Amino acid sequence: MTHHLTRDQARRIVVRAQLLDAQRPGDVVEVAEQLGEIKIDPTSTIAPCEHTVLWSRIGWSYEPGQLQRAVEIDRVLFEFSGTFRPISLLPLMLPGMRQWPRRASTREWLAANAVFRGDVLARLRAEGPLLATAIPDTAQVSRAPDGWSGSNQVPIMLDVLMRQGEVAVARRQGRQRVWDLAERIYPADLPELDPEVAAQGLRERTLQAAGIARQGDRWWNAVGTAGEAATVEGSRWKWRVDPEALASVDDDDGGRVAFLNPYDGLLSDRPRLTELFEFTYVLEQFKPKPQRRYGYFAHPILMGDRFVGMLDAELDKTREALRVTAVHEFLPFEPEEHEMVRAEIGELGEWLGVPVIGI
Repeated sequence: MTHHLTRDQARRIVVRAQLLDAQRPGDVVEVAEQLGEIKIDPTSTIAPCEHTVLWSRIGWSYEPGQLQRAVEIDRVLFEFSGTFRPISLLPLMLPGMRQWPRRASTREWLAANAVFRGDVLARLRAEGPLLATAIPDTAQVSRAPDGWSGSNQVPIMLDVLMRQGEVAVARRQGRQRVWDLAERIYPADLPELDPEVAAQGLRERTLQAAGIARQGDRWWNAVGTAGEAATVEGSRWKWRVDPEALASVDDDDGGRVAFLNPYDGLLSDRPRLTELFEFTYVLEQFKPKPQRRYGYFAHPILMGDRFVGMLDAELDKTREALRVTAVHEFLPFEPEEHEMVRAEIGELGEWLGVPVIGI
């Protein structure tokens, strides 16, 4: 069966799947279970990505300590490859992790550094948890710095071992990761899944977070044949839709205003943003200042199921205030829309514990 959706319906499915409708989730774990991953990024004009992602869903009751507790104490979330993920995903990920790496150059680097690999694991077993700086670099073969990693091979080896399921992040010390053996971090009673069963489970969870995704897309929201076939009015793409999302597809709760961190998962699939939301998003963080239209790290403004503007604001730590440089309106706001955006900015200031200046 193929479902035929209007663009309005498709957008509402996406917004609800991303927990950005009027019905707010209750806690950090609920958000992680639905979204599948919460991006970690240190850029902090307002607050780090992981915290603004959670605040934009949960609202005023979210406190950063809730995320720390879920990851480091309760162990219901875990850090992996620059994201926090629910532990329920780990059994689905492990079969693929055991087959990693697939790239020949990484396999060759690992083979050449077998002794170094053993040194890292032995050090963690004897002394862990440890920062990467506490582990000696005994690499036999080094990778050249690539702009993301320096000449020290320890962070590279730790990242490889994390992707293989051998080590894991135990906690954060500031913005630095503290490492330990995965067997001391991950639950011991995880189910063993057939690789294809696990892969299909991951595709279904990806579609759950997306709501609706382009069929056959290898790079964004790779869902394969998960869910059910769909078409979207005015789109030539073939789509897959989460069956559970269809149950409330015609419910319109009016939505709400949300400010999205530039690294928010809803924004990651740029082609889908353009196709469904008619929103062509460009992150201006890496543009020269004269070429920026909206600001260094402006946050897109979602109102209901449409993007209506960009918020250029910064937490001014020296003045202890949230400074709003501009609210860019794609089309002039109605008075009620102005008030909704102002109210959300006020909520943001209250969450940060500072006054708002500039509006």
